[in-house]
Amino acid sequence: MSTHFSISQFDEAANVVRARTKRRPLIAMILGSGLNGIAEAVQSPDIIPFAELPYFPTSTVVGHVGRLVIGELEQKAVMVMQGRVHFYEGYSMAQVTLPIRVMQRLGVQTLIVTNAAGGVNPEFQAGDVMLITDHLNFLGMMGSNPLMGPNYDEIGPRFPDMSQAYDRQLLRVARQVAENGNICVREGVYAGLSGPSFEGVADLRFLRLAGADAVGMSTVHEVIVARHGGMRVLGISGISNKANLDGSTVTTHEEVIEAGKVIGPKVERLIAGVVQQL
Repeated sequence: MSTHFSISQFDEAANVVRARTKRRPLIAMILGSGLNGIAEAVQSPDIIPFAELPYFPTSTVVGHVGRLVIGELEQKAVMVMQGRVHFYEGYSMAQVTLPIRVMQRLGVQTLIVTNAAGGVNPEFQAGDVMLITDHLNFLGMMGSNPLMGPNYDEIGPRFPDMSQAYDRQLLRVARQVAENGNICVREGVYAGLSGPSFEGVADLRFLRLAGADAVGMSTVHEVIVARHGGMRVLGISGISNKANLDGSTVTTHEEVIEAGKVIGPKVERLIAGVVQQL
């Protein structure tokens, strides 16, 4: 299991992507569980399965197709990760965040990252959409920050600031798109845990006390690597289930996928509107 990659390995994978498409997108997206629809809206796509890219990990999770879709959305060139890989699948942080590094070497400047998340805020309901304003990096606090190891000085600094991880201008654009399109959006803090077990009641109560509004098993490490490389980031969580703060319900992955059918169209409209404005 690779604990880190070299810049030449990033470039090797990037060169394969360049050879498979004529487009040079400045905008990229990562699609979470049950949120594959935006990839289907990409026009004239060039499709590259992760398995055909050097060093890329492959997804083992239902709901994550595991391919790059490069084409046109709102008359702009975009790169879409249809599905992602997760730390809990047994991959290293370097492997999980490799696609972000490849995007950076391809010249991508803006990353829209989505996920399915549990609603910790008691006001949130399944089916809600939340704009991520900040995150709690629990994996990093426990010693699994994706920037551990050698620093890539030509990509970013040794000690990057994360006080504005989620771009304020992109958040303003997303709010305006939501208002104009009559899309109800929440806003809040996303807590990133490792998974794959869902949170227990005590976990959720702790997360709420810590200031979390939603919780999931991805995103935070991707955003850290994106910001390290100077990318602007917009984060969107689809609230797939309401927090089980009293132990009265059981959370399942099937529930998460099913919720995506309700959340997906709203997230797709939101992303399309934001891309149109970029």
